[in-house]
Amino acid sequence: MKTILETLIERYPALSACSDDIMKAAEILVESFAADGKLLVAGNGGSAADSEHIVGEMMKTFKIQKTLREGYAESLIACDPEMGNVLRNHLQGALPAIALDGHIALSTAYLNDCEPLLCFAQQVNGYGREGDVFWGISTSGNSRNILYAAVAAKARGMKVIGLTGARENRLQKFSDVCIRVPETETYKVQELHLPVYHALCLMVEKHFFG
Repeated sequence: MKTILETLIERYPALSACSDDIMKAAEILVESFAADGKLLVAGNGGSAADSEHIVGEMMKTFKIQKTLREGYAESLIACDPEMGNVLRNHLQGALPAIALDGHIALSTAYLNDCEPLLCFAQQVNGYGREGDVFWGISTSGNSRNILYAAVAAKARGMKVIGLTGARENRLQKFSDVCIRVPETETYKVQELHLPVYHALCLMVEKHFFG
């Protein structure tokens, strides 16, 4: 994982200020996944797209082939030889992750019937378990729906990773680690968020499948 981080800093020297926090975030993710935990990710606008992007990298092969868990291929064949063989040959390993922006029916029902700013928090309340991780992405670090979700996560016994811009922000208060990339303008913050989360996905993948 250290080599991946070093490569990131070599390509994006400005992120050297975040290197310790990036490593800490990777360690939090590894600890959770190793204990059969899962990752919940949320953001707004472009950060919602980033949330979906992270889940895509976690739930299938990113760079290193994610293999099935030991014994699972045999269980598939035992359930049904024909379909099990297809599944064995094409399924990939996965690191369990859910983007909270993607559940349209649930989200619109909650937004209509309840308190709109608590939509992500409601999903953390439903999906989250002690030992899971909530990863909140907010360029300002002050998005209220992300803050509510972070509080709900901490109360669940989850770890919280924040990914924000450079300014001091409220998400830091609830984060076990907050990666503050050294930009303040929204699109510039987002431009640095992508290499950070790509590196984190690579680091975790390397740990489990390398």
